[in-house]
Amino acid sequence: MRKLSMNRDWIATARTLNEALPYLQRYKGATVVVKFGGNAMGDDEAMASFARDIVLMRMVGVNPVVVHGGGPMINDMLKKLGVESEWVNGKRVTDAATVEVVEMVLSGPVNARIVAAINQEGGRAVGLSGKDANLMVCEPTDAKLGFVGTPVEVDPFVLKRLVESETIPVIAPIGVGREGESYNINGDTAAGAIAAALKADRLLLMTDVQGVKGPDGNFVTELTSSQIKDWTADGTIAGGMIPKTETALKALEGGCRAVVILDGRVPNAALLELYTEQGPGSIIRLG
Repeated sequence: MRKLSMNRDWIATARTLNEALPYLQRYKGATVVVKFGGNAMGDDEAMASFARDIVLMRMVGVNPVVVHGGGPMINDMLKKLGVESEWVNGKRVTDAATVEVVEMVLSGPVNARIVAAINQEGGRAVGLSGKDANLMVCEPTDAKLGFVGTPVEVDPFVLKRLVESETIPVIAPIGVGREGESYNINGDTAAGAIAAALKADRLLLMTDVQGVKGPDGNFVTELTSSQIKDWTADGTIAGGMIPKTETALKALEGGCRAVVILDGRVPNAALLELYTEQGPGSIIRLG
């Protein structure tokens, strides 16, 4: 008779699955918008891990909607094509030549790579941009920045149809203007607008930092919209965290139930956030 060796890792895995049951039940049927970007996009192993997480979410009843960025890839392509960039107050001016490259990169190889990774792991993903079916209609964010847009109308019809068919939408942050022109949208901004339009249960903003720091300099696991406003006013929240928390506030005010800013460098960050008692990020709710 063969003896079974009870590996401690197996036992820990079984315990984790057992403890995840209430969370699996909690999120069944929930819509979760995931903003994917940062260093993970350029790493094949991290991309495959992210894709498996998304497929697992779909298999246990969650309706994931992926929105991605692609800044480093855009920079590389602009450099290859010799397109010079102008900057205003630290922000790139997106002129007609630049937005053409941005759309080519985001709606092309970047989007296709994520779709292929999800499909390779057994999912059913479809790539689209904010221009498809007028998903995101934009107006200029700042005339000085050219074709950088802010979504003013979001029509989630096509996303809802895809979700109903158990298909995973993967969205490039390119919007359309009133005259059919293309606009480059910040990835976090696009994800927040979509989460609000879908009245998502969660918006996961995956970044390259652990989360939001409080006044004592330590990371905070839970906070409210009021705290965000207070800490922004007193300078506790500063720099690159400001646009992320602003996105969180707009998503919450638009109908998203909760927003989590989390470190996408942590393996299986999205799964840890949804299916364990203490996720790796900072969860923000209205209050």
